[in-house]
Amino acid sequence: MTPSPLVSASSTAQPAVALQGWPLLRLGFRPFYLGTALLACLSVPLWIAVFLGHVSWQFPVPALLWHAHEMLFGFAAGVVVGFLLTAVKAWTGLETARGPLLGALALLWLAARLAALVAPYPVYAALDMALLPAAAAVLLRVLLKAGNKRNIPLVSLLLLMAAANLAFHLSVLGAIALPAMTALYAELALILMVVCVITGRVVPMFTRNVTPGLVIHVSRRFELSLLACTALALALWVLSAPAPVVLAASLAAAVLHAVRLWSWHPLVARKRPILWILHASYTWLPVGFALLALAQLGWVPTTLAVHAFAVGVIGGLIIGMVTRTARGHTGRLLQASRGEVAAYALVMAAAVLRVLVPAVQPAWYAWALEGAACLWAIAFAIYLAIYTPWLMRTRLDGKDG
Repeated sequence: MTPSPLVSASSTAQPAVALQGWPLLRLGFRPFYLGTALLACLSVPLWIAVFLGHVSWQFPVPALLWHAHEMLFGFAAGVVVGFLLTAVKAWTGLETARGPLLGALALLWLAARLAALVAPYPVYAALDMALLPAAAAVLLRVLLKAGNKRNIPLVSLLLLMAAANLAFHLSVLGAIALPAMTALYAELALILMVVCVITGRVVPMFTRNVTPGLVIHVSRRFELSLLACTALALALWVLSAPAPVVLAASLAAAVLHAVRLWSWHPLVARKRPILWILHASYTWLPVGFALLALAQLGWVPTTLAVHAFAVGVIGGLIIGMVTRTARGHTGRLLQASRGEVAAYALVMAAAVLRVLVPAVQPAWYAWALEGAACLWAIAFAIYLAIYTPWLMRTRLDGKDG
């Protein structure tokens, strides 16, 4: 996009069309990144306080289901929506949602999060189920208009996530005989598939861009095999297939993801925090599949694999991408400050406390939960402190977005 023309200082001058409106509602990442960071900062400490008996709170659903649902459908899915609303504009050159439409989507997300705490369950369910289909419709319209068929599968994933959310709410309401946790595991699996697709596109590119002469060969056959194996392993796990079958598929996925990560030359990123956080977070993917395989033998609880995926992979990639994309789309250098580096380290440390410490020393479980929750909350509080002023203002270069 070409720079906006200079605006006269006279009293009769009108702002450039692209810069009209509240900056917060000019592009999808702005309200959704701030909202999801605030949710991450507040909800995890609340959950741990309730789980350990420090606080009493009556949720519309059992507390464990509330925590898992809000982390997946509130936090992670909210970031996915904000990211896609931003990325699809970049991919097509067409507006996705801004102004009143973007504000309506953000308010719908916020209303569901508040309803999860205080509203009757049917109200919460209705609000919560509306966002993903609405966002999918907005994105599909733009992709079809631009003739961008390559990225339509990402919209299909949003609709599958919406189906998982519907299954969750129907389960809680007793309308179907599916365990609510199965629907949540399905959502986790879908988000991991989004992660696999997006990281496969961007991490090698980002690594090459900052390393002159580096060659990263991406084999289409290998990528398709990896995605197929990952989808199979996750589907077998979600559907409670026989343990030996899940074990074999999980081990295969762990090996393939480890090979993929190594082919990206992660060591070259060690001096670039805004890049190493992506490599470090991806490392938890083969770790998670290895833990999932061990869980089939009864050697570790499945929850360790779940949190390797949720905290290490998803949490780490989110803190990495919401800093990188927000810097880029506000006209700032792609170079992390000390505060951002601290946030990266805190999320990775939270993953270690939540996953590895209980695996090695189960007696420290409660302490590890409290420590992980504190580190996680501080990391996203740092993000809010740095980025709230930036996302509330126009880009530094004066462009739209």
